Amino acid sequence: MSEAQLIRKASAGDGRAIRALYERYAPRVFAVVRRIAGDDDLAQDYAQEAWIRAIRALPTFRGDARFSTWLHRIAVNAALQALRKAETRQKREAPMPEGVSVGPAPGDALLGQRLEGALDRLPDRMRTVLILHDVEGYTHEEIGELLGVAPGTSKSQLFKARAKMRDMLRTVWTSGTQEVESWSI
Repeated sequence: MSEAQLIRKASAGDGRAIRALYERYAPRVFAVVRRIAGDDDLAQDYAQEAWIRAIRALPTFRGDARFSTWLHRIAVNAALQALRKAETRQKREAPMPEGVSVGPAPGDALLGQRLEGALDRLPDRMRTVLILHDVEGYTHEEIGELLGVAPGTSKSQLFKARAKMRDMLRTVWTSGTQEVESWSI
């Protein structure tokens, strides 16, 4: 079967055609992402992401360039995006100074319960954006891609989520103890 026929069938969702394209081009995809990743395990992850993207984008392949060139570009972009995410996360991480106690401080268990409870009360989209951005370290552009929304929508959802969390966690100090003022949204 010719490459054009394989591409046409794979675009229509034919599993055998997709498998044939994969078998034909997997070594090349792995080789290109391996050079970018510098590590076999990362390269496996990047290659998998590249294939997912390529299969999803197959219906958009117009044939202006060779299929191998188109696939190569997708693989490079997938690997570079993964590297950028990893670098962003590393920049946000700070080493723990030596001598700092990592055990829980008194009241941390209660604070953790309050945070968890407040997170559970957030609307799904706000909670998702808050966790992706503040916990996982994704950028608004990445969140927008993941959720299918504009980066501005992600920023707005994060702003609203943080405001709701502040409202839910607002405390008053009375006789040396913290009491939750309001848990409602």
